[in-house]
Amino acid sequence: MNRAGPGKPANRPRPRPLTAREAALKAFLAMEADGAALESALVTQPGYKTMDARDRAFARAILSAAIRRRGTLEAAYLTFLDKPLRPREVFGRAVLTLGSAELLVLMTPPHAVVDGWVRITGAAEEGRRLKGLVNAVLRRVSERGADVLASADPIMDLPDWLRARWVEIYGEETARAMALARAGAPPLDLSVKPGFDAAVASEIGGARLPTGTVRKDGIGDVTALPGFEAGNWWAQDAAAALPVHLLAPKPGERIADICAAPGGKTLQLAAADAEVIAVDRSEKRLKRVTENLARTGLTATIITADATRWQPDEALDAVLLDAPCSATGTLRRRPDVAWAKGVEDIASLAALQAGLLDNAFAMLKPGGRLIYCTCSLEPEEGEDQIAAFLARRPEARREPVSAEELPGLTDAITPEGDVRTRPDMWADRGGLDGFFIARLVRAG
Repeated sequence: MNRAGPGKPANRPRPRPLTAREAALKAFLAMEADGAALESALVTQPGYKTMDARDRAFARAILSAAIRRRGTLEAAYLTFLDKPLRPREVFGRAVLTLGSAELLVLMTPPHAVVDGWVRITGAAEEGRRLKGLVNAVLRRVSERGADVLASADPIMDLPDWLRARWVEIYGEETARAMALARAGAPPLDLSVKPGFDAAVASEIGGARLPTGTVRKDGIGDVTALPGFEAGNWWAQDAAAALPVHLLAPKPGERIADICAAPGGKTLQLAAADAEVIAVDRSEKRLKRVTENLARTGLTATIITADATRWQPDEALDAVLLDAPCSATGTLRRRPDVAWAKGVEDIASLAALQAGLLDNAFAMLKPGGRLIYCTCSLEPEEGEDQIAAFLARRPEARREPVSAEELPGLTDAITPEGDVRTRPDMWADRGGLDGFFIARLVRAG
């Protein structure tokens, strides 16, 4: 009986909580159908929010492993197929990829994996006729797939467009090393308030990297770690922490963080006692910056504005521009990025970056410093962008980065004095994101 009053909507039953495998499968199919991002493909499903936290984490782990190792996992299960699945059989490929990810990457007990995926396949209209095939193939993958996966070329895990680019730009050997480095789950990196790094490293069982980042293996529930509630640190990849380090903010300097959300660099600047202005066009994303500032007890002025046009009331001492980009340097942490973008996106993003760079430079007082950075491995968004900017702005000069400023990462300094990190750097320490960083000064 509908007990809703006049003009009130009827109470709708809560969606049935999904199992972790159901959630991973629905998200994988959504990503295939419309290019949805991994996180949104998960959280927008009816029933996902009613899952318990452990099942949500497991669903994310299955999906992330499947996307991160997609090419080599497909090579593994295809070995045990008598004939390839037809292109339209998306459901079957999804089930076999996700099941293989559980067996070969997550090491879930084989009986649970095979039984779970056979049940899901048999319950789905599009999967019933594949039930026997899924059972047979996943059993073979569990028995002999590890050797196939180990011998597969890691460069197969990249989409065709990105694989071709990296081989052309970096050479096949480096491209393969980069693909291999992004194949594993990343560690947890923390930026720490000054004076807390040794204590935080000890409390979480981590280690301090040469550049100051605290790192521990495995991510897990970040909010449960010591020091989270106290606001002593925030999660931030070691490479993403370098731009502020190279800007070297001084107490009292007026500094704008352009395209600031989600706010890791804003927190770094504020922790150095700079007078920080965080600018981003997304009011929704800036709410996260505000929340992180509150948790850490740091302060900054938050401004919602189009950073291609916004200008401060007075010229600034420094500007940090972390420009929107293809994000191909973040594939360890965001494995879906490469599959959601294409080479055509790079050109349009490069045009936006140029506009942001010109406007950011106009904010500086004479002698002011500008850090330009992107979490991209594509030259159009890094090296080429800065070369074009310096050619059109004679009042700008590059301030080269010195070896002393990047302990343990001197191989990331380019001949021009910029910084280019890659996923295969610090491979023995867990790798790091790909970043490009240039430091510029406005002539006095």
